Amino acid sequence: MTDTLPPAIPAATLILLRDRPGAFPEIPMIGRGAHLAFAASRMVFPGGRVDADDHVFAGRPDLLVDGPAIDPEDLAHRITAIRETIEEIGLAPGIEAIGEVGRLAAMRAALHDGEPLSAILGRLGLRINPHDIHPFARWRPDHELSRRFDTRFYIARAPDLGEARADGSESSHLVWATAERHLANKALIFPTIRNLERIGQAGDFDAAVALARRYPVEMVTPWIETRDGEHFLCIPDTLGYPVTVAPIADVDRDSDPNRPSITLNPG
Repeated sequence: MTDTLPPAIPAATLILLRDRPGAFPEIPMIGRGAHLAFAASRMVFPGGRVDADDHVFAGRPDLLVDGPAIDPEDLAHRITAIRETIEEIGLAPGIEAIGEVGRLAAMRAALHDGEPLSAILGRLGLRINPHDIHPFARWRPDHELSRRFDTRFYIARAPDLGEARADGSESSHLVWATAERHLANKALIFPTIRNLERIGQAGDFDAAVALARRYPVEMVTPWIETRDGEHFLCIPDTLGYPVTVAPIADVDRDSDPNRPSITLNPG
């Protein structure tokens, strides 16, 4: 691993969990459009890059529910995770008292039209409770990639209000399934697989929060090791991941199979 990581785009992604009696929770994942530059045709969690308004929002206490102090960068990323989830699947975790599905749909439409989330919530008299969004992991590759993201993963309880739907642009379809069932899908990139394996250890949302709190959120930067002539992609074994080593041959690559780079960006 290198001592100095190359520049990366700040991003956030959200793993929503919907509890089911006597069964493992379900998680919504979206299919990325085949036309997209990053993770085309792959199944991912809702998420995206941090924008300027997310930082503005983080500095607006009038739009936030009171609670323990949160680092401003972490807070901006939590807001990103909420905003991207509204945009991409039409659910609004962490937003208090939306009231009705029509209001939620109007919020999503306004975001798609380019209105900042801070302006939307200010206009509607709504607030975010950032403490409903729980830090889970952080991934940042140092391999040569067309787009390199420094992505913070969060978990939240799936809201009861609304029906999750793909946006039809960046995402082509949406699937609710357990982590185990999602892992049976081959259209997954390395960080998604590892985080599904980790969250799949939790039998319900409360157990997922306890799991998240059991380990520090430290930067995961995968590295390559050669063992007995075979190349492996590795991550730390101290952060709660049940699988920490995978053969390079099994790792999803980018759209050009002749390039040596590996698709390691999270999502």
